[in-house]
Amino acid sequence: MGMRKTPRSLRSDAVRKSFGNNFDAATGKTVSAVASLIAVASVSSGVHAQTPNLPPVNVDAPKERPRPTASRPTADQVRARNALRRAAQRQQAATAPVATPSPGAPDRNPYADPAAPYKVDHVQAGGKFPEKLVDTPKSITVLSKEVLEDKNATSLKTAILSTAGVTLGTGEGGNAFGDRFFIRGFDARNDIFIDGVRDPGVSVRENFFTEQVEILRGPGSSFSGRGIAGGAINIVTKQAVTEKSFYNMDTSFGTDKTKRVTLDVNQVINPTFAVRAGGLFQDAGVAGRDYVTDDRSGFFIATTWKPIDAVKVTTDYIHTYQHGIPDFGVPYYRPGSAPYTTTAGGPYPDFGSNRNNFYGFVNRDFFKVKQDIGTINSEIYVTPDLMLSDKIRLSRSVNDYVGTLAESPTAPIPLTAATVTANPQSRYQVTSVLANQSEATYKFDTGGFRHTALGGVEVSRETSFIDKYAGLDSELTTGPKFTPGGSTSGVSVFSPQYTFLNTFDTPRMLGTPTNLSVDTKSVYAMDSANYRDLVILNGGIRYDDYTVKTSGYGTVGGVQTFGAQSAEFGLPNFNLGVTLKPLPNGSVYAAYATSSNPVGAEFDGTSSAYGGISPVLNGANTQIFGPEKNKAIELGTKWELFDRHLLLTAALFQTEKENAREAQNVGSTAAAAKVPGCAYNLPAGSGNVSCITAGGAYRIRGIDLGVGGKLTDKWSVFGGLVLMQSEVTKSLAPSANTTLYPTNVGLPLANIAHQSFSMLSKYQLTDVWELGGQAVYRSGIRGGTLLAANQGTSIPDYWRFDMFAEAKVDKHWTVKLFVNNIFDKRYYDALYQSATPFVLEAPGRAAYLVVSARY
Repeated sequence: MGMRKTPRSLRSDAVRKSFGNNFDAATGKTVSAVASLIAVASVSSGVHAQTPNLPPVNVDAPKERPRPTASRPTADQVRARNALRRAAQRQQAATAPVATPSPGAPDRNPYADPAAPYKVDHVQAGGKFPEKLVDTPKSITVLSKEVLEDKNATSLKTAILSTAGVTLGTGEGGNAFGDRFFIRGFDARNDIFIDGVRDPGVSVRENFFTEQVEILRGPGSSFSGRGIAGGAINIVTKQAVTEKSFYNMDTSFGTDKTKRVTLDVNQVINPTFAVRAGGLFQDAGVAGRDYVTDDRSGFFIATTWKPIDAVKVTTDYIHTYQHGIPDFGVPYYRPGSAPYTTTAGGPYPDFGSNRNNFYGFVNRDFFKVKQDIGTINSEIYVTPDLMLSDKIRLSRSVNDYVGTLAESPTAPIPLTAATVTANPQSRYQVTSVLANQSEATYKFDTGGFRHTALGGVEVSRETSFIDKYAGLDSELTTGPKFTPGGSTSGVSVFSPQYTFLNTFDTPRMLGTPTNLSVDTKSVYAMDSANYRDLVILNGGIRYDDYTVKTSGYGTVGGVQTFGAQSAEFGLPNFNLGVTLKPLPNGSVYAAYATSSNPVGAEFDGTSSAYGGISPVLNGANTQIFGPEKNKAIELGTKWELFDRHLLLTAALFQTEKENAREAQNVGSTAAAAKVPGCAYNLPAGSGNVSCITAGGAYRIRGIDLGVGGKLTDKWSVFGGLVLMQSEVTKSLAPSANTTLYPTNVGLPLANIAHQSFSMLSKYQLTDVWELGGQAVYRSGIRGGTLLAANQGTSIPDYWRFDMFAEAKVDKHWTVKLFVNNIFDKRYYDALYQSATPFVLEAPGRAAYLVVSARY
């Protein structure tokens, strides 16, 4: 109809011009098939649209050079190519991990799978663990922000105690109610880190500033320095983000007069700078425990500055203050008069006393725990493959308390006439840390291997000032008579009668402090070499120059004496690992690692009985021993299933400790009888004296299973199962009870649960409702001192069940109801190691309503 088409040769020229350099004149083919189709369509449609308005043109166009037939796809080829392209796009959209859009999305955990937040893909220390967790040759359990929220875990202790493979320990004085954990059977009270820097303060840690909690299982001195025999805990703090501002608030109301409010605000100042701040207020009691209170307050502020893509500087400051009336547990019933008996005993609530009984003094007992932590972290990419980082940490923690232990109960007939000795314990401890970590991370390729190498230098100084309160033996002017040691006997087990005494003087400091310091200079290097995602080799070495010093007062020959002692050790350690990937979503690995536990590393101990050194050498419990040595092997496998949104892990492990501490009771009738293995002489007629020796050994074997992520789009799970077997393999001391236990060799270890299980699960019923719950199991824990479970005491196993329901009111507001310990199970968290122990009783049933806002 009068239309004139541009000659074909010109149309080809226009197509080639539109391609620019993407057209190959020699072959007539384009680099991008998609680009060619778009160009042809645009040119042709443009010509057709404009030519009707133009007059006819006669052009003697040059003839185009014949093009190869293959350069023009047939119609069938075009249809097939388009079909393949559409199928690939659909597949990519189906498998891409896309976070559910929500107002709270900007505050999601950056380490977790956005489509399955129960599954964490990376740990914070990316240079030390550069591969995804599925490809890392080590058992690592990570409690993401969403897991902590669904557990309603407001403190590190509540989060850890519902995790398989970790149990709670306790102490008499230094760490009676603080964060003392056993991981894979080994004491880890000084193996707690905040953003990769050791936090040695004897403290109780809050979770309102926590992004996730990482439990690194097995020896790891090459990663983290001294200690780390059974594992380490790293608390990852919330950081400011420059992507988007958000404003969060959570308000809780619960049983036992619980009121809690937390705020979390992130404000983007400009594309290069953001500030994040949060606050905490809590006023609460403890379910099932009379008069015990747990009040908290605090705040944090963090900044992120990225002036250019190659530079990032973050800062954060955290302040927490926890205070109230402490709970030192309930007494333990030991039937009969002998110190060891085959008759089963147990905590007194299991024999009829009220589980709520409080054996302290409301008008005297208190605890105050404070933490102030400041950090500056700088990262500079010198090149895309070389990053330099430097982290400076300054922190101060205070553990201040007076509490009462219910010890040495009588066992009369009838049992209701039993009495207990109220033994006051006190401490004022200030721990400060100044640390600097400088690291270089370099990525390079050699012979098909993709390397991530890291080298670092760490220098730290940790100091602690320890004193206690005086006058506890004379604070009462009326009422029960206290012994010179500050204790009083005759307190009824079934009806404590002195709870509300108010005749106490104001506690005052004794004024004879002990000062501790630990100076560490460390150098380390490690490398992860990935060969085409088929084989991953991992290795690292670390050397710590460790010096501990202590000074203070002790009694020598009945005279108070000031003294000082010190010890210095070089601690070399290493790790090796190999990972095979039979499929892209799975791995099989083997790993070997070592670690060292030097004396004095635990800042709550001022004698060898508690892993420390005494300032005055005076007989028992004042020796200085060489480091304990640990080695472990682990075989495991990890798999990502269900569109890689669920991580399954399984590992077999064995850890052995050498030069372990052990206690033995020895006696003497000679004037200067030398006790084998003890660095002191016993005076004549001294009777039995507890002597700490070194040279024991033990072994722990087990299996560690874990799961985290989504089974379906609506069903999330997180949990694990840990089964362990422990055994003393070498002992220099006879058993404390030769009648029941002729020797320590072969005995299991004390203070640990050998079987533990936990499972958190939730299901999205509708777009509005989610329903979830948690099951926790712990096997029984046997009592003992330092090494073997030989005291004839234990606490029973238990199951505990929790549940929660969540309703999304709208896109900004949610309401969540928690019921913890729904069957009001009476169970116990820890057993003190002495022959006259006390037991920490777990909370009873409690309910909490949490209202959350996300903007």
